[in-house]
Formats: sequence, C-alpha cells, structure tokens
Amino acid sequence: MTTLSRPDLSDIHRGDWVERRLPITWRPFARLARLDRPVGIWLTLFPCWAALVQASHGFPDLRQLAIFSLGALLMRSAGSTVNDIADRKFDGHVERTRFRPLASGQTGVPQALAFLAIQLALAASLLSFLTPYTRLVAICVLPLVFVYPLCKRFTHWPQAVLGAAFNWGMLMAWAEVTGHIPLGAVLMWAGAIAWQIGYDTVYAYVDVRDDSRLGLKSTAILFGRNGKIWIGVFYALTVGAWSLGGWLLGMSLPYANGMLVIAAHLAWQTWRIDLSRPEVNFRLFLANILTGGLLASAAFIGTW
Repeated sequence: MTTLSRPDLSDIHRGDWVERRLPITWRPFARLARLDRPVGIWLTLFPCWAALVQASHGFPDLRQLAIFSLGALLMRSAGSTVNDIADRKFDGHVERTRFRPLASGQTGVPQALAFLAIQLALAASLLSFLTPYTRLVAICVLPLVFVYPLCKRFTHWPQAVLGAAFNWGMLMAWAEVTGHIPLGAVLMWAGAIAWQIGYDTVYAYVDVRDDSRLGLKSTAILFGRNGKIWIGVFYALTVGAWSLGGWLLGMSLPYANGMLVIAAHLAWQTWRIDLSRPEVNFRLFLANILTGGLLASAAFIGTW
C-alpha cells in the first residue's frame, strides 16, 4: 500500500500496456513471461551479446545473433514462469510480488505449466540450428533453471545459482562460434555471476523484510547491515574477472578503457546504495541495464 513515507513496491502496475493492449486471457501469460518487466531480458541479452562479439572477434553472424537473442528471451521467460510456479504461495505475502498472476489468482498452475511447456518447446526448437556441442552445453543449464526457485528455501545464495543460469548463454556463444570454451570465456562468465550476485542482492534488499518474515533466504539477509560492503566486493570481482578474461581473449586497449567506465559506474552504484530505502535500491538494480550495455560496447571496441 502506498503511503507518504513509503512508496508501493509492487513490480506490476495497474493500467500498464498489458492491461491496455492485450486481451484479458493473454495478460497473465505476458506477466508470467515478464514481458511487462523487460529489465531481466536486457540483463540476459547484453552479456550474451558481449560473448558473441568476443568469440567472433567482431560483429557476430546475424543468424547466430538472432538465434541467441531469441533463445535468451525464451529461456529467461521460462525461468520466470518456473519461479512464479514455485513461489506462488509466497508471492502473495510479499509486497513487490503480490499482484503476480498465480499469487493473485489471475491464472492457475495447470495453465502456467502448459505455458511453460510451450516456452521450453520453442526454446528447444532453436537447438536444431546449433552444433551438437552447443546443444550439449545448452542442456547442462536445465538443472540450474529448475533448482533456482527452490534455492531460497535452503541457501542464502540463490543469486549465485541465478547468475550461473542467467549468463549460461555466454558459454554457449563460445561453444557455437569457436567449438570450444576457453579460460577467458569462463572468466567472463564468472564475472557475470559476480555482477549478478551484486545487483540481485541490491534487488533482494527490496524484499528483505518480507523474506525474513516468511523464512526465506537471500544474500541480502545473509549480508545484513554489511550489504553495501559485500556488494562492492562482488562488483570489484566483476571488473577483475572481466578485465582478466578480456586480456586472455586478446581484447585491445579500448576494452580496458571500457572496463574503467564500468568500474566507475559500479562504484557509483555502490556509493548510492541505501539499505533502508527499497525504492532507491530498485532504481540502482535497473541501472545495471547500462552496465550490461557498457559490457557489450567494451567487447565490441575491444575487437578493433
């Protein structure tokens, strides 16, 4: 509920384009796929694009770019659907998620499972356009996709599992373009995981009060009052891994300049974090769309 002292933190807003433009029967599925909240799509796409650029050492093949972009969209959407199915009994008690389709009764579990099957079938159809090795790498991510929604019940590190799954396309890009996954590419992936632990911890502070009450776990609950320090540590690990990974992959000097810009941006984010103001933390979470864009840009100019 919105008050003068504390804004409504719901991530679904009444009267948005979903309600204005989509038939009523389509709306729950658009929200299950997070089409109304595309920040996660961008946070998945930019690292994948960066890896494609690095593996191609320049602008990637348009066919590969289209396949990986569509794959990132579908798998992110499928992961969101899995998450909503698993958390449907919790989401109604969390301010940010109380209006999600399953939590609010806009659709049921059978319909959500059918929608998930369609999402996974479409994603699987893309595998026919990839090499056998890339298909094998792709299949290996499925356990992470399905175990992530359960992690908050037994570990404080669901953000790490999410980061590994979210950025798996980086490894697939190298497998597809070059036929192998070099150490530098693994370091870029590890840097993306550290980055996601950082920004998703910022996001988790939005829910920390409700999660604590429900007995759920997160890095925000684990770090507590020291969250700002730990987020800064993971952002530093991000820049370090991306810098070393880029060096191993033969990136040129402009890439190093791009890393300096990213370091400054992440340092600014860390400085701005206010653990007592969820609305500020949510805006800082959104600011990582720019971080992803900077990474993809640095990868591109690093091939010059």
